[in-house]
Amino acid sequence: MKNTLMILVLSLLFVSCKQEIKPEDIAKLNGYWEIEKVIMEKGEEKDYKMNETFDFFQIKNNKGVRTKVAPQFDGTFLTTDTFENVSVRFAGDQVLLDYKTDYAKWSEEIISLSDDKLVVKNPQKIEYHYKKAGPINLLKDGKETK
Repeated sequence: MKNTLMILVLSLLFVSCKQEIKPEDIAKLNGYWEIEKVIMEKGEEKDYKMNETFDFFQIKNNKGVRTKVAPQFDGTFLTTDTFENVSVRFAGDQVLLDYKTDYAKWSEEIISLSDDKLVVKNPQKIEYHYKKAGPINLLKDGKETK
């Protein structure tokens, strides 16, 4: 009986801790995001110390694109013509990113979103933890990067 009560209390605590994401929060998705770590379904973690590519989101009116970009030493980004169309969907207490390409469709749930952190979970229950990223100028040429 004691164990059942403890599990119930912990379950309620876990469910109540989920961040409520509002429509006005979606603008925080716009910009460059770098993966910090991935947490697998069974809890194993993989840390990413450095990434060769970032995810760039550009969302307006709950529709937009996500593309991979590669940061360059002078603070610019290389992009490719490859991208995914993204739409944001509010379904009950979930906020979903619906992706579509010519070859596939899939969704990810936004678990948390702030100005500098993003956590999404895919249908395989894999969590991707991102941090907001920006240009880095390693050349020290005096030019400001945006």
